[in-house]
Amino acid sequence: MKPTVKIASLLLAVLMLFSVFASGCTLNKEWSYKTDDNELAIGVYLSAMYSAYITAQQYASKLDDYDASSEKWLDLEITDDDGNTAVARDWILDTAKRECLEFLAVEAKLKELGASADEAQIKQYETQAESYWYQSLKKVLSPKGVSMESFKRFYANYGLEKEKVFDLTYMTGGSQEVKKDEITKFFEENYIYYSYLPVALYDSTKDEAGATSNVPFTADKAKNITDTLDGYAKNVNDTADATDADELSEKLLKEYATANKLAEDAVQSGTALKDKTNAPADEVNEALKKLGEGKATTVKVTSSSDKSETYYYVVRHTTKAAKDNYLADDTHNEEIVHAMKDEEFKKYLADYIDEIGYKKSEYVDKYKPSMFFEKPSASNVTA
Repeated sequence: MKPTVKIASLLLAVLMLFSVFASGCTLNKEWSYKTDDNELAIGVYLSAMYSAYITAQQYASKLDDYDASSEKWLDLEITDDDGNTAVARDWILDTAKRECLEFLAVEAKLKELGASADEAQIKQYETQAESYWYQSLKKVLSPKGVSMESFKRFYANYGLEKEKVFDLTYMTGGSQEVKKDEITKFFEENYIYYSYLPVALYDSTKDEAGATSNVPFTADKAKNITDTLDGYAKNVNDTADATDADELSEKLLKEYATANKLAEDAVQSGTALKDKTNAPADEVNEALKKLGEGKATTVKVTSSSDKSETYYYVVRHTTKAAKDNYLADDTHNEEIVHAMKDEEFKKYLADYIDEIGYKKSEYVDKYKPSMFFEKPSASNVTA
């Protein structure tokens, strides 16, 4: 599935986790933003605001001073996935506005081009939206002034139509088509291919009630593991040629997995933008940013909950080792073009909506992010 289309699926997953808010505003049929021949209901704007609220709360929850029991988290400074930093409530309002204006821009552009998003996909997303609406979201959003039709429009149309305009602009045959050699060059300069092996420095045990606890290894047993993995990293780093280092690292990991009877998926690998690696620990992701091709390191990660420790062997392979297979997949090519052009596309849509002109309803400013806050029950508080 394409990157922009994923927005809707990710949104639903997040919304389902937080579908416990109480009522607050009356229903209305007012518009929020409009052009001369198109308008978005206030419910579309509120759907965008709620989506942004939940996302901002996820960012805020990673901060030390986050408190789920207080709406003061809206005053915390958050940093989004693109590295943008803002006070949470401002980020929510800015994001909701941007998405609504983008929505109007893409629909105007599609009309101009005589194109449309795939009707079958829209119907599929509408069906999903209706299902989730009746399962949980109606009690969340309806009292706030959101109709099912408004939610369906935001959920089903926005991402699919935006992706269609992106394709018509940058993908094969597009007005500003990104060529294959440009994609390859960007991949070689910005992506990394990596692997990591997590090794627990503890035994997990269960008591009679079924509760799990982690018991640290003895110092000697832990040292044997860390010394072994440290030795692997040294041997790889002492190998001058990056390709040879790749081969050595793969050989050592296989030997370790066999000797210790590890599961086949014990060693995890990935290909990603250097700043977008997806290891399960921040310390590992930070280590990957610093590694050169054909280099390895070890990282000890301590659990914040029970202080149990896991030792990671981390290696960055040569990018060319993954290039051919990765670029042979059209989905990956689309992903890379998005990495190259998303910021440019955002400006393109902003310039376009300014060019054709839009109006903002007076009702928009009457809605604040705090309308979605409700103090969770004691069992649901996230500290």
